[in-house]
Amino acid sequence: MATAVCARFLLQRSTHGFLFSSRAGPAFSSPLLSRAHRLGPSDDEIYQRTSVSIMQKESGSGIIIYSYSSRGFNIDGNKVFGPCAVLPPAILQWNVGSYKDITEESVSLFHMLEPRIEILVLGTGARVERINPSVLALLKRKGIAVEVQDTPNACATFNFLISERRAAAAALIPPPVSTALTTSQE
Repeated sequence: MATAVCARFLLQRSTHGFLFSSRAGPAFSSPLLSRAHRLGPSDDEIYQRTSVSIMQKESGSGIIIYSYSSRGFNIDGNKVFGPCAVLPPAILQWNVGSYKDITEESVSLFHMLEPRIEILVLGTGARVERINPSVLALLKRKGIAVEVQDTPNACATFNFLISERRAAAAALIPPPVSTALTTSQE
């Protein structure tokens, strides 16, 4: 049916002054259906040249957390001791001792970043801990989603978000010795 409609359209157009050449070309070679016209500055008020500014070249895959222990983290081959803030492309020491030290002041770094982060992954140690509701409310007002998890899961979540090229940051507290990954050689 679609072929019949196209043929009827072409036959109607051919009788109204359109000539079809024997030259091979697309079925709709009508000047009305052509996109070859280019606008110039004198043609249209909307004409604007497109310009692109590259602010920063895109890096490979971003920061990856390779391992964690009770002492700290291995992030892209860098050994980080104690709690840390992972803000691609930076890794910073985070001055908290436990989840109880996570306050509005200690998370202020995350909502002052430019460009803004979409999500903050909080690793609270060996298990998921309850964060002060005022801290979560502050981050929500600033437009930052918060994911509170135990540190092993927070590391995995952060790695996944970065692999998806999401604007994410992590605030991690090392887990105690009993939950850290260990390797044994037998």
